[in-house]
Amino acid sequence: MITVRKRRTGLVTTAGVLGGVLAVTALGGTSHAATSRDGAGNHPEPQAQAGQAAAQDASEARIKITPGQGAHKVGIEDPVKVTVSKGKLTKVTMTAVATGVETPGTLSADGTSWEPDGRLERATKYQIAAEAVDTKGRSATENATITTVSPANNFIGHLSPLNGSTVGVGMPVTVNFDTAISDKAAVESKIQVSSSSGQRVVGHWLNDGRLDFRPENYWKPGSNVTVKLNLSGVQKTVTFKIGRSQISTVDAATKKMTVVRNGKTIKTIPISSGSHEHPTYNGRMVISEKFRHIRMNGASVGLTEKDGKPAYDIAAVPHAMRLTDSGTFIHGNFWGADSVFGKANTSHGCVGLKDVRGGGDGTQPAAWFFDNSMIGDVVIVKNSDDKTALAPDNGLSDWNMPWSEWVAGSTTD
Repeated sequence: MITVRKRRTGLVTTAGVLGGVLAVTALGGTSHAATSRDGAGNHPEPQAQAGQAAAQDASEARIKITPGQGAHKVGIEDPVKVTVSKGKLTKVTMTAVATGVETPGTLSADGTSWEPDGRLERATKYQIAAEAVDTKGRSATENATITTVSPANNFIGHLSPLNGSTVGVGMPVTVNFDTAISDKAAVESKIQVSSSSGQRVVGHWLNDGRLDFRPENYWKPGSNVTVKLNLSGVQKTVTFKIGRSQISTVDAATKKMTVVRNGKTIKTIPISSGSHEHPTYNGRMVISEKFRHIRMNGASVGLTEKDGKPAYDIAAVPHAMRLTDSGTFIHGNFWGADSVFGKANTSHGCVGLKDVRGGGDGTQPAAWFFDNSMIGDVVIVKNSDDKTALAPDNGLSDWNMPWSEWVAGSTTD
């Protein structure tokens, strides 16, 4: 898996299972251009034969979702379409994230395009998932999350995690705004976050459009967190629960990951992390998305051959969990030799765990870790060759900022 080394300061587009959408009247500010998430891929370069086999098995079908991943302010009558070249669509779903309601749509007679049947809802976050096969029956998948425009003179705030959800101890409260906020103190004063544990919770502006809240240390397991918003007449209360504590530490030097639950080591897993040329970030990361399968394509992060083709294209990487917005995942690896795991760091920045093609063997290390992890769990990487600092706004990496600096970034404390 490749990690893009640049640091993003734009708005974060979080997982469909996380984000709620609330329409609130802007308290002042200027237009803020939305940015999409950096792409993700995996290129096991030192394993030439395995990499070639994966490329040969990759589907030729190319799915395109319009508008693209992370699009904001999409008009309710703007064209939303899924198309495929060199293949046929087999399944497309478009779901409102907050309610789970699926939007009806129509697949073209030739199977090359899909469109929703009617207008979309305002101020709504949708997740689109598409599947296709090429002429040889090889599958391809693509996903995108988009958000529709809010009523006139309003902007949209994206709040995570969802009301009623249960998350890991590292999950911050995140509010992303589609408009840059000029009067940050006025906005922050209208958002209150508290925990049944009694922990002090402080907000911090990571940029002009993102406000996160967290305590000094991880949330207490089993506690309940309440978020109250009262912005220009819009009142909303969100409550979520903190599950058990699970902290997994990846040691890039020993090439092992130690999984600690509620203070007790429950598993040690051999891994393969980023190579010396493309090391994995050191630092504290938080699982923000989980995918049973996800397509990883080198072109999405600028890795192409001289002829312009992707350096790699793996249609269905199993048991993938996102750690940063710039492309770091912890995921299953079915193309690597058994001798790699626990012995060699071979990736372009991701953490790979042994798996099988299709991910159907629940006894594999990647399957076990996927099934025993939840959104908000912490993954710590240490002893990597990476020398850059992991930016707190790169995914849910808030915990890399010292508490004193965090509190200094609040406008109300």
